[in-house]
Amino acid sequence: MARGPEFDLIRRFLPRQSPERPDVRLGPGDDCAIVVGDGIALSADMSVEGVHFRRDWLSFQEIGGRAAAAALSDLAAMAARPIGILVSLAIPEADAGEAAVEVMDGIRRVAADVGAALLGGDTTRSPGPLAIDVTVVGEAPNPVPRSGAAVGDEVWVTGELGGSGLFVRQMLAGERPSRRARERFAAPVPRVAEARWLAGRGLARAMIDLSDGLAGDAAHLSAASGVAILLAPELIPIHPSVRRHARRDDALRLAISGGEDYELCFTAPIGLMEQHAEAFRAAFRIPLTCVGRVSGGDGVWWTDAEGHRQPLGTSGYQHFGGERDG
Repeated sequence: MARGPEFDLIRRFLPRQSPERPDVRLGPGDDCAIVVGDGIALSADMSVEGVHFRRDWLSFQEIGGRAAAAALSDLAAMAARPIGILVSLAIPEADAGEAAVEVMDGIRRVAADVGAALLGGDTTRSPGPLAIDVTVVGEAPNPVPRSGAAVGDEVWVTGELGGSGLFVRQMLAGERPSRRARERFAAPVPRVAEARWLAGRGLARAMIDLSDGLAGDAAHLSAASGVAILLAPELIPIHPSVRRHARRDDALRLAISGGEDYELCFTAPIGLMEQHAEAFRAAFRIPLTCVGRVSGGDGVWWTDAEGHRQPLGTSGYQHFGGERDG
């Protein structure tokens, strides 16, 4: 690699030696990385300052870590094994030093946590905000798509919901944020190992990661599978910080529409998960909760013990055509 400010900065991003692993034939430093695998899974996720993050809320390492986690969560949604990531940075000139290095440190840390190698990327000067584009590469010989849900399935979610949304609300309101809610926003964990555990045992028929909120992402499962998703409000696992800082109805609203929880929502044949739920909780030390069932029809609905349906009255986050609920 030639000398010069841009190339010198890129050298600081890269590991000291290329990853030595059988699924990476050629790592960073060339025009392309070369990887091998059975069913290559690809996804890209863009993080833009002022839309996805604010530098007065997060450190530069946290900004990078969140960007990587959001992209790697897409591999988790398919139960894919991560191979590596490609990172493109558009950097304001004032940040083209330690700030950029810290962003990349955060990205590499989160990638390493799930076994992903840094494969390369691109760096350019930006006249405007900092933007981070992360492309993830994985292997999914037996992917779990959104389209596999069947009538009669149960609907399950990992973890607890609404913490990230609560942090955003508190910060926008000028309130002192909950420490645990901030952790959920600043350091999300892509549920890669959890997804592969479920898929490896043949438990999940359809799956999605909860990036836009349970309401919006369950709607994606519904549309892809041609079914209705019926959720029981009393079963939704609400993050403890949300229960502490929000009224009951408001807490439920945050839990299903707050977004950026990066948990998993999946469907499984009725009764199957009960045999494995305790083993899952013991392995990963996070909750695993049945929140509803799959029925005929379309859309996402609240349901009660008698099976009556009611509209949710809310939806997930959309970048165009609406604002985040809550």
